[in-house]
Amino acid sequence: MKITIDLDQLLSEGKITQIEHDKFSELSEKSTGLLAFNILIGFGVIAVSGAALALLPAATTAIVIGLVILIIGLAILHNDWDQWKVLANICILVGALMTGGGIVTEFKGSLSSILSVTAIFAVAGIFARSTLLTILATLMLSASIGARTGYFHASYFLVIQEPTITVILFSILAIGLYQLSKRLSAEFERIALASARASVFLVNFGFWVGSLWGERSDTGDVIISDTVFAVLWALALLATALWSWKRNRRWVLNTVATFGCIHFYTQWFEHLGASPGTVLMAGLLALGLAMGLRVVNSKMKENA
Repeated sequence: MKITIDLDQLLSEGKITQIEHDKFSELSEKSTGLLAFNILIGFGVIAVSGAALALLPAATTAIVIGLVILIIGLAILHNDWDQWKVLANICILVGALMTGGGIVTEFKGSLSSILSVTAIFAVAGIFARSTLLTILATLMLSASIGARTGYFHASYFLVIQEPTITVILFSILAIGLYQLSKRLSAEFERIALASARASVFLVNFGFWVGSLWGERSDTGDVIISDTVFAVLWALALLATALWSWKRNRRWVLNTVATFGCIHFYTQWFEHLGASPGTVLMAGLLALGLAMGLRVVNSKMKENA
């Protein structure tokens, strides 16, 4: 457990002695120095890797360098050298990203390459106890069914090519990881919950796209209408909200409330359009929903 405290304030309030203040200050200075040294070496690793890749610009170069850095990071972490833990995590993250990028580039973004990178991120995330890598593994899995993002000239895109499969796949994954997290130790529980939460976002993204476009075949024929998606999304949000309230899961409730608002306003402006009147009503409703959510969060804190 890490706790941030203001030593000067505690000393001035008489909650610690001068001796305790000096002792804690010495320990913090040593920790800060090690952290800075780890970060400096980490930047050196990134710089050397980037220079090597620039000299030999090929996907295979990225794969080889990435694997070497990844293995070094895992080895440092495996030996329990606490003073080098930050450096190990930097190496693992940089190595996994370089390896993954090289594999996807080398094999032209094929399904097998995406699944391979998903596995690499997941395994590295578990060994390194990294929630970031496990979330990236979840996002890579979504890419295997066509999910992606895009950007050009101040415009952002979210692409979900298979909304039905996205909803089903990541609903199963979210529920499975949540159930699994209850049987794991605290450090692994955190990793499982991070991936489950990323899956919840992807489920809602699948519903969101489906509520606008529906599920269509390759020829453009409608398989599942947007209305069906909109209704099912509303029911799923309601059921999840009730479950989160009963289980006192504030993160889930707040996420459901956020996507509930997105769903409501998506349908609101899709059917009513954007006019001064509809925008005014939408703003007033948003204020009311925000106040209501604040009250609900306060009650859930008291219950916790």
